[in-house]
Amino acid sequence: MITRVLLALALTVTPPTPPTPAPTPTLPPGTSAALEAGPCPVAVPPGTTCGSLVVPQRRDAPGRTIKVGYAVHRSTAPARRPDPVVYMSGGPGSASLQLTGFLSQMFPDRDVVTVEQRGSRYSWPRLGCPELAQAVLDRLTTAADDTAAAAGRCRARLEQQGVDLRGYTTKEIAADVVALRAALGYPSWNLFGVSYSTRVMVDAAAADPAGTRSVLLDSFLPQSVAWYDDARRNLDDTLTHLGLKDSFDAAARRLDAAPARVTIVDPLRGTEVAARLDGDDVATVMAEALHETGVVAVSAPLVAALAAGRHEPLRPLADAVGDGLVSHELGLYEAVQCQDEIPANTFAAPSRLFTVEMDKAVCAAWKLPAAKPSAATTKAPVLVVGGRYDPTTPPRTSRPAAEALPDARFVEFDGTGHAVFLADACARRLMAAFVEAPTATTNTSGGSARTPASAAGTGCAGQDSGVPPRLAAGDLHVTGAPYAISRSPWLAAPLALFALVALVQLVAGALRGRALAAFAGLAGAAAVGLLVQSAYGLISRNEIALAVGLPSAVTAYGWLAAGAVALTLADLALRRTWWRAGAALTGAGFLIWWFAWFL
Repeated sequence: MITRVLLALALTVTPPTPPTPAPTPTLPPGTSAALEAGPCPVAVPPGTTCGSLVVPQRRDAPGRTIKVGYAVHRSTAPARRPDPVVYMSGGPGSASLQLTGFLSQMFPDRDVVTVEQRGSRYSWPRLGCPELAQAVLDRLTTAADDTAAAAGRCRARLEQQGVDLRGYTTKEIAADVVALRAALGYPSWNLFGVSYSTRVMVDAAAADPAGTRSVLLDSFLPQSVAWYDDARRNLDDTLTHLGLKDSFDAAARRLDAAPARVTIVDPLRGTEVAARLDGDDVATVMAEALHETGVVAVSAPLVAALAAGRHEPLRPLADAVGDGLVSHELGLYEAVQCQDEIPANTFAAPSRLFTVEMDKAVCAAWKLPAAKPSAATTKAPVLVVGGRYDPTTPPRTSRPAAEALPDARFVEFDGTGHAVFLADACARRLMAAFVEAPTATTNTSGGSARTPASAAGTGCAGQDSGVPPRLAAGDLHVTGAPYAISRSPWLAAPLALFALVALVQLVAGALRGRALAAFAGLAGAAAVGLLVQSAYGLISRNEIALAVGLPSAVTAYGWLAAGAVALTLADLALRRTWWRAGAALTGAGFLIWWFAWFL
């Protein structure tokens, strides 16, 4: 689902000035949709055209129309297939068009169509709701709860722009997908959804059986699942599978007693704000962070650091989800949740995830009608993939839902979180092979093909998946310095200066036959080189890991640097010159920087 409203940890925003309304398009008589060409709002590969699908805002009350953004990448492969892949991102509220290039490489012999959700970033109108982001930030910085009032302000502003929130439901979004196929003139295509949009694609397949050749569902969110009621269990199950539940619960209890003070960055203004995070807040952050397979890989050292009272990893997690918020439209998200998801949950007990409570408050303020539950299914061949450590759409719920479809198979990928196709190259190959021959891997007896249940049976075993290996708690030395340097490179000045001085010592000492200086330079250069090599090796396997720390071996490099400084001091004692004094001073400053700040 959406990178939840906690993403506003790093937001301090004011409602944007409403855009000047565009002229309302008129649909041709007797049609329910029309195409309107336009420029591509994001970078796309050559051979891609963009536009908008003009559709009624509410099909049950025609009149006002809206625009749904889309892009079409035309394959130039000699053996181009006639039926394209159409993709929609999850959320609700996530954008899709930015993945056009990625998907065109995944399916090189087919056209790729990426379609936005109505109300999302590249559709019109755009249902942003910064008022809610501000409310969450206020909660985390001042403990004030303005959710209901913020929801009212957001809805009033959207209604002034002509938005009828009743038109933003899964049913309407699925109808847009069906209308786009007809408007583009494709006889049939292959539907591809991830997370929330898996619901959309199942509904679209049910509504358009003749136009659906196959269906790909990544991180399946079935209609039968009460997501809010399951949310905390999903997180607990993921932590249990990772072997981290007891450690995380201990960290959460400690944070409840003494909340962390974390400085985070407003992604819109670039300014820093101070947030107060208790155990519930950090649980909500973790529920989102573990979507990322890279975070799954470093979860053990991360949780161990939190349990030990080290809060450095919280800042990059909060900043990452804060950056993610600007790519989601909270007004669209809440409109869909209030009509399609909230009514299906019992909320028997308050949730520890504060975003669950926030969504309840927004929906109570908006009072939108509950959508009729969908019992959609499809007889088309379906491939469902899921990540073993997915905290939002876990195999516990997605596997049975896949087995309930008439002609489907489910494959679980170890080591991955949410949105498997973005993290696992082998999963992408499996999905492309399925689209090539959807019926080749299904059960000919008429039931669902329930094997293989894991990637091991797909031919992926032994292949390079690109999934980073999981690290043990002791594999990383936790430090916030690399992340701080990534945001403010000038903080690495002591390291750069020390490296420069070491190189000069090495070259000058070797040329002049001064062994102490040469060995001092060699030791200093080696310390810096080993540090850079460790950091590069870590990044090449998992760039997210650098936000948590560095390989544990880096602690030894500081002692190698200390040896270089000791040799420099010995050289200074033998011959006192301004250059040797400067080298010694630089080395001493580096050691202070290294041991007092970096480590």
